[in-house]
Amino acid sequence: MFAIRAIGRTLFAAATGETSSAAAASTVSSRLNPLEDFFEAERSPDDDKPVVYGRGWKASELRLKSWDDLHKLWYVLLKEKNMLMTQRQMLHAQNLRFPNPERISKVRKSMCRIKHVLIDRKIEEPDPRRSAEMKRMINAL
Repeated sequence: MFAIRAIGRTLFAAATGETSSAAAASTVSSRLNPLEDFFEAERSPDDDKPVVYGRGWKASELRLKSWDDLHKLWYVLLKEKNMLMTQRQMLHAQNLRFPNPERISKVRKSMCRIKHVLIDRKIEEPDPRRSAEMKRMINAL
């Protein structure tokens, strides 16, 4: 009963925009709206320096990572790709130019490299059951 009330208070506080100590303690994200994850944080207009974005992941770096780390990285890249595609679509609808189109290709290449590393690991796996399980997991990505 207490858990139901706490969840109800948290949902009500999020819906009304209020922040209480119970609601703030129970939320994992600092953002109230989970759809904000699809948009990049806006910079202040005072920042004249161009933003420098990182490079894609190399296959040699990915080979050093564990299965779980690769799985987490896959979903981080998927979230980044969705954010970039949403931003590109919004700017396209407003007839504006997407500022850094190479970011999307970096994310896609990194995702392809992760899949390639996982397929290599599946091929090297001597146990056929584990190999079949790995194949199902890779195909689900």
